Amino acid sequence: MKKILISTSSFGKYDTSQIEILKSEGFVITLNPYGRELRENEITELLDGVDGLIAGTEPLTRDVICSAKNLKVVSRCGIGIDNVDIEAVNERGIKFYRTPEGPALAVAELTLGFILDSLRHVSYLHKKICSGGWEKKMGRLLTGKTIGIVGMGTIGKKLTTLIKPFNCRIMTSDHVPDIAFAEKSKVDYVSLDELLKESDIVTLHLPLEDDTKGLFDRNLFSRMKDEAIFINTSRGKIVDEDDLYDALRDGMIAHACLDVYRDEPYTGKLKELDNVTLTCHVGSYAKEARIEMEKQAVENLLKGLGK
Repeated sequence: MKKILISTSSFGKYDTSQIEILKSEGFVITLNPYGRELRENEITELLDGVDGLIAGTEPLTRDVICSAKNLKVVSRCGIGIDNVDIEAVNERGIKFYRTPEGPALAVAELTLGFILDSLRHVSYLHKKICSGGWEKKMGRLLTGKTIGIVGMGTIGKKLTTLIKPFNCRIMTSDHVPDIAFAEKSKVDYVSLDELLKESDIVTLHLPLEDDTKGLFDRNLFSRMKDEAIFINTSRGKIVDEDDLYDALRDGMIAHACLDVYRDEPYTGKLKELDNVTLTCHVGSYAKEARIEMEKQAVENLLKGLGK
């Protein structure tokens, strides 16, 4: 009987149907016994004798991949692959899948929530009232603003659709332009420099790669409007957090909203600032999105194992 490891700790929490499907196919299933992200030594031990892995964000390093002698399929429950040594996966001939559609709408909706929250200072005013204050701070409308989407992939396109009713100008910078989508959705492809100079809101939807690591630093923040809102719901290491802190403290930009960080859990000094909104990597944490991701992950796993 083939063995399956489900390493993502929340799998099946809201819907057990996908686990039942795997059981009905005759698999022996091991769930994450720790209830958290696995460490390298833990995932290595759990992969012993496993044929298929439904993976989360644990470190799938070369050592981990090469030690899993029976592993034939890795089905990532999510989008990012910065925790996976893809070169080692390919060298071993292991089939690799992701679920890019599953979390896309959830991340896009969180981004829209960030935009509206920061324009009207919702989180800021909440904190003031809870601390005994009563301060009316003037906000701004989303309607008519220029939105700069850095990375027009699945999430960027979902966000574009959500923003359209607000009659915004939408600009994007992406090294692989989707001209058909741009024409249909009235999106302007521009250089990153133009996007930064023109946008009222800059939101990142990029993968973490060698050329995006640390991309957003003081140099790029200095090109943005001083009333600009900066949002990152993609990958934390794309942003130099020290430079972002300086940009917010010095009034180089007006506000930042982050759901991802260089190191998690986040303990850095951005927490000291009033003009920042922080959430704990919950972009895909909408129940419907999690269920869809799990469904796609199981479908991919079964496909990879020839079921």
